[in-house]
Amino acid sequence: MDERYNPFTGKRIVPGLDDAVPAAAALGLEPPRFCAQCGRRMVVQVSPDGWWAKCSRHGVIDATSLERR
Repeated sequence: MDERYNPFTGKRIVPGLDDAVPAAAALGLEPPRFCAQCGRRMVVQVSPDGWWAKCSRHGVIDATSLERR
């Protein structure tokens, strides 16, 4: 089983336990700050038309890849 992490808090996701998501993130207004695969803090750049985030191990994701643009 692969470990997964909350992209907004960086905490490990435990099956069966609720994981709080900030209100702005739930509305799609906040980009992820942590990598969902390893929990590391990412470099995030926000622009008027979207955002991108880069994990040192897993590469770049952006608003268009998550369909939030």
